[in-house]
Amino acid sequence: MAREEKDIRRSDSIIPCFLTIELLIMVGTVLLTYYFEYTDTFAVHRQGFFCYDSAYMKPYPGPEEMSLLPPLLLQSLASAIPMATIILGELAGFVFQAKFVHQERTIVTAECCSLNPLIRRVIRFLGVYTFGLFATDIFVNAGQVVMGSPTPHFLTVCRPNYTALGCRQPSQFVVSPDACTGNPSLVSSARRAFPCKDAALSMYAAIYTVIYVTIMFQAKGTRLTKPAVCLTLLCLTFLTGVVRVSEYRNHWSDVLVGFVTGAAVAVFLVCCVVHKFKGTNPVCKKVGSVSKPVCVMLALPCVESPLEKMVQLNSQKEHERPPCFFPSTPDVLIATRSVMSEV
Repeated sequence: MAREEKDIRRSDSIIPCFLTIELLIMVGTVLLTYYFEYTDTFAVHRQGFFCYDSAYMKPYPGPEEMSLLPPLLLQSLASAIPMATIILGELAGFVFQAKFVHQERTIVTAECCSLNPLIRRVIRFLGVYTFGLFATDIFVNAGQVVMGSPTPHFLTVCRPNYTALGCRQPSQFVVSPDACTGNPSLVSSARRAFPCKDAALSMYAAIYTVIYVTIMFQAKGTRLTKPAVCLTLLCLTFLTGVVRVSEYRNHWSDVLVGFVTGAAVAVFLVCCVVHKFKGTNPVCKKVGSVSKPVCVMLALPCVESPLEKMVQLNSQKEHERPPCFFPSTPDVLIATRSVMSEV
């Protein structure tokens, strides 16, 4: 069905801005993530440790690929589930002519190309989600590089020579850069515990998807369906943190900070960038619709004084009395003289 002329908006800058600004920012974000993950450009801070610290002497659980939730599986789920949910939700909305369909306009650019509202919304939401996924990864990697916090199995892979370090009591703190004699790659990986990257990515994906499902799915009879889907995603995120702690790969504090980081990025992007998945910013729409300033009238309470009330009652009684005649002083004198003359 052809859209009316009022539903069509012309713009010659949307594609150039997308190619020169948006795409450039996305490429820079991906490259920064690559340097954090697969290169030694950013050296991890070497944090000291206490001799014989039991908090870092847990058994080595093996490489990340041997985990119950390997990184490849977790990242695939964190990318596939939200993207599939958004695509299916947008297709269903345009098939059933949802309310948000009428809020979008077809953009015609360069007199030859047109951007359908469905394509615009899918590209917008998936692009913002992908950007947030890489941004969350960057925040987590930056925290790990700056902090250099040890994992629970750090001393197991570090293999420090306590005799050479002069560790005679557990309270002695070791800050020597050559304290570890283990595999350098394992030691470097064991210094990147805070915050937990798997917890941050899983929470970001869950919160973004949960908000989308809660806001956009408005079909009748979904009173229990939407909470079931949302709680399932949050439960899987919580299990991710439990697995990381149970396998001695992270502490509880690492997991909790990862949850907070992922949730904060998701809420910021949903509320401030895509405006809760609506076509226009409702705040700006309300502000623009106000044609004149609004005056707020404040009414103060009226408190009646008891003295004033008594005065009012007395005045009312005076008005109700019959009129009284009071002779003036000259009249009294004349009457007195007449009486005396008669006598």
